[in-house]
Amino acid sequence: MRKENSTYTQNETHLGECDLSYGIARIGGRWKLQIISSLENRVLRYSELKKELPMITERILALQLRTLEKDGLVTRTVHAEVPPRVEYELSPMALQLIPIFKQLSDWGARHRMASRQHTKAT
Repeated sequence: MRKENSTYTQNETHLGECDLSYGIARIGGRWKLQIISSLENRVLRYSELKKELPMITERILALQLRTLEKDGLVTRTVHAEVPPRVEYELSPMALQLIPIFKQLSDWGARHRMASRQHTKAT
């Protein structure tokens, strides 16, 4: 349990009032962007996601999926079969992020190239 008057708690409260910080908190973290990107325009089972992201541990994948579901970005569908089949897909809210991610990816590519050119020049 974290103290209510800790600096972290106070910063979290203050930053939570900023829409940009709130949005980044929903998609921030090491794996959330990769999970969202893997689910773009398709439905995947847990094992398929794990194959797409071989470096992520099963525990972290499960935690990130649970968080994304709680935040309304991923939809989890359990099919009543034996054994149960669970599928994940992006929610309509998450689909709105795809063009933003495309722009950010394009910017990242341009910045990476510019950084390499700058490093070679110095």
